[in-house]
Amino acid sequence: MQKVKTIIGAVAMAMFMMSAMPGDQTLTREGNTTIINTQTIGKSIQGYAGPTPVKIYIEKNKVVKVEALRSQEGPKYMAKAKKLLLKYEGKTVSKAKKMQVDAVTGATFTSDALVKNVQKGLEYYEKNK
Repeated sequence: MQKVKTIIGAVAMAMFMMSAMPGDQTLTREGNTTIINTQTIGKSIQGYAGPTPVKIYIEKNKVVKVEALRSQEGPKYMAKAKKLLLKYEGKTVSKAKKMQVDAVTGATFTSDALVKNVQKGLEYYEKNK
């Protein structure tokens, strides 16, 4: 009987822990803003020194802001590359998704990875909004 109680307790605790764990944090909402975080869906997209995730803020189907998240890219290269994220601001999701954004000279790998993360995030948004 004691073993049964122990097993039931362990199962209950495991179920509680699983329900308390955050789910997929790729798409979240804060008020009228939908936020796409590419940390999970873009983990295979590599810059020069590793993954380059972004957060995309969308309101009324328009990109409000795109921010680069922490990565292993060198600060000098990331500072150059993340300037291209400003090009997406104010664009509709469909227009932003079709944009051909050129890489920044001197930070090509980082730039390309950021652009690919934005594209991946916008595709995810359109499928899951």
